[in-house]
Amino acid sequence: MTPHPFFIGGEKRTSTKVFPVRFPYTGEVVAEVYQPSDADLDEAVRVAQRGAQIMRKMPAHERSAILRRLHALMEARTEELVNTLVLEGGKTKKAARAEVARAKQTVLVASEEARRIPGEVVNMDWTKDGENRIGIVRRFPLGVILCIAPFNYPLNLACHKVAPALAAGNAFILKPATATPLSALLLGELLLEAGAPPETVNILTCSGAQAEQLVRDDRIAMFSFTGSSAVGWHLKSICGRKRATLELGGNAAVIVHEDANQAYAAQRIAFGGFTNAGQNCISVQRVLIHRPIYNDMLETLLDAIKALRVGDPRLEDTDVGPMISEGAAMQAEQWVQEALQDGARRLLGGERQGALLPPTVLDRVQPQMKVSCQEVFAPVLTLSPYDTFEEAIAIANSTEYGLQGGVFTRDLKRVMQAFEALEVGGVQVNDVSTFRVDHMPYGGVKASGLGREGVKYAIEEMTEPKLMVINLNA
Repeated sequence: MTPHPFFIGGEKRTSTKVFPVRFPYTGEVVAEVYQPSDADLDEAVRVAQRGAQIMRKMPAHERSAILRRLHALMEARTEELVNTLVLEGGKTKKAARAEVARAKQTVLVASEEARRIPGEVVNMDWTKDGENRIGIVRRFPLGVILCIAPFNYPLNLACHKVAPALAAGNAFILKPATATPLSALLLGELLLEAGAPPETVNILTCSGAQAEQLVRDDRIAMFSFTGSSAVGWHLKSICGRKRATLELGGNAAVIVHEDANQAYAAQRIAFGGFTNAGQNCISVQRVLIHRPIYNDMLETLLDAIKALRVGDPRLEDTDVGPMISEGAAMQAEQWVQEALQDGARRLLGGERQGALLPPTVLDRVQPQMKVSCQEVFAPVLTLSPYDTFEEAIAIANSTEYGLQGGVFTRDLKRVMQAFEALEVGGVQVNDVSTFRVDHMPYGGVKASGLGREGVKYAIEEMTEPKLMVINLNA
């Protein structure tokens, strides 16, 4: 097979190194991709700097038009994008279609926000010294944005970085996950076809170690990273003075109180815990159930999970496909076995087959078990009873993570209590932690991250406010 090239300044480049891309369900090689050299990385940064100067001068309507054309091209090639996601990441057809739809929406929103980057007039005459002066604040692009995207949503999360960068007038360097580079390379082709200046389009299918070189590079103004907490905080520690946005891991809790709609909660938890094989930083991992309804809710939830179809992600009716690799599935399986050995009970699950781990549900878990206190990032749920709503909030908060949480209740006082007390970046009421639409502010606290994504909020991260004061006394 002919290896896929990477992009520097919109040009397709090859190298002396290639690496394989495997279909996780079978392990077969579906593509090969060229890996850039260190010299290629240096050239990409230099070209991106020129691209940043081009974008800085480009008017908002042109930036918006590029993104609108990109949206139209993505619409026309939806099936190609869907099939690419299925093959490179083992994503089910259902999940791939959902991701492509969201990626298109992300780009469309960015095309709108490119024309709405706000400024403000500051009333200087709050003090006597400010009389007859006018203060004006505008936001200016930072320059070169390094975008590091993960394997679990390789297209949409790349769009969540690239589209706001261009909308704000920046150039970008995109580093896709090694396991899932194909959708990013296809995105690069579409951007060039949409009329993005070639100097702004730099997609480097490089290694993690090479990505660290880019993070250290002082010519890059900001890096936006989505991935594990350990890697994200390490990159933050070596980035120097550049700005950073980190969207990291989680082990999200969902609280189901006795006044909840149990049937609806069960359906949403079944979706939120097992979509994309649980490989989602806001996937439902810990389900906290009010003790008076624990047994009934458990039965309803298990029925909803048993209805999920598990298997080949290429089939239209599959709900749960493989994890990204057999190694990832083996680690999750090991954590489950450790929990069982320490007293947990398996209510649902089965034997792993390669990278395919069946939906697994555990109860009688303890807080110190890895499946509870760490991010399992797999199709694994834990169930725990609680006696009071305050206890549920305390359990939900008893983790180093804080990305999103869900609360099922009809009591407005409890809703506001959860909003006030849950240590997360977002609270979903009568829904699961997994809910996200692409224009909302999104990010976490504690070990789960720094800064916010969501197109408008990413633009704020990728621009710098600058003040001008006009002295009318002169």
